[in-house]
Amino acid sequence: MTLSIVEIVVLVLLGAASALALLRLWIGPHTADRIVAADTLSVIATGLIVVFSLLFDSPLYLDVALLYGVLAFVGIVALARAIEGERS
Repeated sequence: MTLSIVEIVVLVLLGAASALALLRLWIGPHTADRIVAADTLSVIATGLIVVFSLLFDSPLYLDVALLYGVLAFVGIVALARAIEGERS
């Protein structure tokens, strides 16, 4: 499997976005910053699964990406509600 220039650029950009989101997760001064960074990482991971679906020419990964996206959303909402409950 050889990658085209576009695929390499997409993978590099996803890697850079992941690195920046991890940096925000690590040094975020507030809890809300860390939650947003975790949400960003879950969106990037979902996009990466979709890219793998295109690279491996397997539509099964699209179902996995959809399920992962829904579960990540529910997890982030639960985390945000837990943080909000601590402040009240």
